[in-house]
Amino acid sequence: MINFKALLFDLDGTLLDTAPDFITALNRQLALHDLSSLPDEAIRRCVTNGSAGLIAAGFSMTQDDPRFEPLQVEFLELYFANLADRTALFDGLQSVLDECVVRAIPWGIVTNKPWRYTESTLLQLNLMDGAATVICPDHVTHPKPDPEAMFLACTEIAIAPADCLYVGDHVRDIVAGRDAGMRTIAAGWGYIDENEEILDWQADWVVDQSQQLYSLLFKD
Repeated sequence: MINFKALLFDLDGTLLDTAPDFITALNRQLALHDLSSLPDEAIRRCVTNGSAGLIAAGFSMTQDDPRFEPLQVEFLELYFANLADRTALFDGLQSVLDECVVRAIPWGIVTNKPWRYTESTLLQLNLMDGAATVICPDHVTHPKPDPEAMFLACTEIAIAPADCLYVGDHVRDIVAGRDAGMRTIAAGWGYIDENEEILDWQADWVVDQSQQLYSLLFKD
């Protein structure tokens, strides 16, 4: 069993499978513009890059296109309207959170997802009250991969970074955690681009399936 005093997660693609609601929103938007839907898996891989990545993929345009920002605003409103319809914890992670409660280990979230969407999602899934800290880009000057948000989370839970584990599905998560002095776990079950080599991130551990995280953390 790993010795740790706090467990922190990235949100999209790590703690929560939010892709189904992003898929619904983007394909709904594409239909509004008389464009063909994208395959679910193509959208899933883009979720880690946020709304900008989804618009780029869905409409095949760069952010300097004058149509980009209005489309992004439209997409975010479509997403916000139904952002927790099919979103859920990844398999096995409820057991991890429950065990943290039993062992009095605080768990929390450090995400690059803006507060408006994070708060609404967590409230609708009844996860907000259980989280010891929830840090979004709105709360810091420099989001991940900068470690500022990681340090803020540690301040809020009054636990040193060296005693925290951070779990994430993108290299920026591992960089932010490592630069803050945390030990890191790469979430192989997340929204990882097919061209990414997860071992190159140099996380302390790589866990392929979300159901395996409990054993890594709590089994002798």
